[in-house]
Amino acid sequence: MDLLTLVVPSYNEEFTLPLFMEEIQRVIKTLDGVAVEIIFVDDGSRDKTLAIIREFHQKYNFVRYISFSRNFGKESAILAGLHASRGTWTAVMDADLQDPPKLLPEMLNFINSGEYDCVGTCRVTRKGEPPIRSFFARCFYKFINCISDTKLVDGARDYKLLSRKAVDALLAMPEVNRFSKGLYEWIGFRTKWISYENVERVAGETKWSFWKLFRYSLQGIVSFSTAPLLISAFLGVFFMFISLVGIATLAVRQLVYNNSVAGWTSLSCIILLIGGVQLFCIGVMGQYMSKMYMEIKRRPHYIVSEQSK
Repeated sequence: MDLLTLVVPSYNEEFTLPLFMEEIQRVIKTLDGVAVEIIFVDDGSRDKTLAIIREFHQKYNFVRYISFSRNFGKESAILAGLHASRGTWTAVMDADLQDPPKLLPEMLNFINSGEYDCVGTCRVTRKGEPPIRSFFARCFYKFINCISDTKLVDGARDYKLLSRKAVDALLAMPEVNRFSKGLYEWIGFRTKWISYENVERVAGETKWSFWKLFRYSLQGIVSFSTAPLLISAFLGVFFMFISLVGIATLAVRQLVYNNSVAGWTSLSCIILLIGGVQLFCIGVMGQYMSKMYMEIKRRPHYIVSEQSK
């Protein structure tokens, strides 16, 4: 019998886990000819998440778990779940039910057809999200698709069903700075997309603040495009050209009209502008160098403090 592994990253989800378990059990009963295992990955939670997961493990023989020594982030939790997966297929999904379990039968039907290796999900609306977050999310997808060869689907979720060879391809990339949405697309394979209306969390609060999302988007841009470095180089050449034109103009004006231009305010503004551009370019290069630094150290993606057998 084929095995379906569900990888569920969990961070401070004590209120959502019981609701998730109820819903996923209803869905599992509708799956014919498929065995299911659930791997909960506790990402260093500070509430009762781990205790609840332990109870699930004791009560249900198809539940396994991994607990980190501290919070390493969702990307590390996903990777740990993929490492532990034994399934013919593996699905990554959140515990807050924003990734509807009821889509699993449809996703399995598509991947069982043999036509697809992966089945992804994407939201057609962002109802319930703060408008400012939705605006910047759309801007991010447009921007990264303009500068990167790896194209991302707007509204794509981490909720994805993967074949064994797709999972093996993801595990073959040991990079520390992981951006799953980009990695899913980078490995290629035939992918079927399922669209659905946005679903709000059933309980609790999101762990993704605007600042965390901003940092995550920067990681995605740096991981899948070197265009920012080219933009920095272009800005450097552009301002060097402007300065040469300005110098030539002032020199001609002085020689022909004996009239140099006065104005310390305008000069200060120009210096501040050019200095700002230089700092921006240095910051862009610093981002790439910092990612290289993290990769070179070769630290583990996560440290497990406890796990089931």
